[in-house]
Amino acid sequence: MNRTSPGYLRFIPLILVSLTALACAAASGDIKTLTGKATGGDPEAQYKLGSAYSFGEGTRPDYAEAAKWYRRAAEQGHAVAQLNLGMAYTEGRGVPMDPTEAAMWYRKAAEQGIRGAQIVLGIAYEAGAGVPQDYVEAMKWYRAAAKQGSARPHYNLGMASDKKLVVPQDHAKAITWYRMAAKQGTRGAQIVLGIAYEEGSGVLQDDAEAVKWYREAAQQGSAISQHKLGMAYDKGQGVPRDPAEAAKWYRMAAEQGHAVAQLNLGMAYTEGQGIPKDPTEAAKWYRKAAEQGNAAAQYDLGVAYHSGQGVPQEYAEAAKWYRKAAEQGNAAAQYDLGVAYHNGQGVPQDSAEAAKWYRRAAEQGNAAAQYDLGVAYHNGQGVPQDSAEAVKWYRKAAEQGNAAAQYDLGVAYHNGQGVPRDYSLSYFWLSLSVSRSTGGIFTKRAQFRDATAKKLTREQLKKAQQMTREWEAKHPRK
Repeated sequence: MNRTSPGYLRFIPLILVSLTALACAAASGDIKTLTGKATGGDPEAQYKLGSAYSFGEGTRPDYAEAAKWYRRAAEQGHAVAQLNLGMAYTEGRGVPMDPTEAAMWYRKAAEQGIRGAQIVLGIAYEAGAGVPQDYVEAMKWYRAAAKQGSARPHYNLGMASDKKLVVPQDHAKAITWYRMAAKQGTRGAQIVLGIAYEEGSGVLQDDAEAVKWYREAAQQGSAISQHKLGMAYDKGQGVPRDPAEAAKWYRMAAEQGHAVAQLNLGMAYTEGQGIPKDPTEAAKWYRKAAEQGNAAAQYDLGVAYHSGQGVPQEYAEAAKWYRKAAEQGNAAAQYDLGVAYHNGQGVPQDSAEAAKWYRRAAEQGNAAAQYDLGVAYHNGQGVPQDSAEAVKWYRKAAEQGNAAAQYDLGVAYHNGQGVPRDYSLSYFWLSLSVSRSTGGIFTKRAQFRDATAKKLTREQLKKAQQMTREWEAKHPRK
């Protein structure tokens, strides 16, 4: 989901994460009292009411209501409300995502001296997000924030040194600034320092050091770092692998609304990794992430509805979530949506729609979709019958080790359908398919392979068998 530019997306959340404590603190107060004062036009009450709705303090979270009250306060000149309204437009929370509108509100807050707004406005100018790209203007706002003191300027100047602005790129200097800010407790700097060590950017790659800084930020409540720490324990990077510890940190981040942590916690419940297996809990966390637009979670929730794991079996609901993920480019969801159209499960049976979704997944390399698209061309289902096109897609799937595709490609070579007849290549692909088959399918495919072998000379058979061994050596089973 590349909304503006990679740099913009990478750094703004790291800045904003350290501003949430301020907003959460502001949200405290009796909701009825706040609502009365806010309705009466009190900008501070409007800001606090917006924060209450944003963070679910004393009421249910409602981003649209939060944005409404932030706007009322912002229009009266409330600087932090202006910053938060900019954040809403940056993230698309309660309002449509709009970098231009975000930058406008950041500027209003920045001109009132709000340091966080000055930082994100600098980033906006650096990325050209909502404003024309202007490195000089970016540095101007970074320096304005730096003049306000505290640990934050070290973070700002670290960012400036780490990017090609109006100063030479200097990763070592950037790391120095990040480290100074991180040691003073700046969560954003701790996160960036953790990422630097994790990726080996400007420092020697060091998973243990990355974990150290993620832990510092995680203990301050950073959902980003809690998720990173969960991943470290999940993979055993920088710490001994510990699924229970991974699930613990995933949960902390998930409870703060971190979508990928919610997905990973759902997976932990699905697989029983570090916590007892629980399909109902898994579906619950998949739903939370899915409702935030996470494509992988949308797909997993679709699978849950299709199989009736943790939720009632509902094919229409499965297709709904497959579609949401498929429209974001999730190849597995595209394939399963194609299958749903092929079978008429949860959607009307429609071979053309099935082929459309198979194609989208196939073009991303999904082997099952490549095979089924080949079958569609072979049978003329949803697409014009075309044996050559069928063979093309069979081959793509067969080269990935799909046994059914290998078999049908072998049959195509045997019969000369879509390719010139070639018994040696037929034997080659049939042999690969047989080696990946079991039960009755194994018997059927082996019989056809052996019948094909009788059409080869001894030398041709020997060569085909050698081709098979060489292919297997180059494509180890996963």
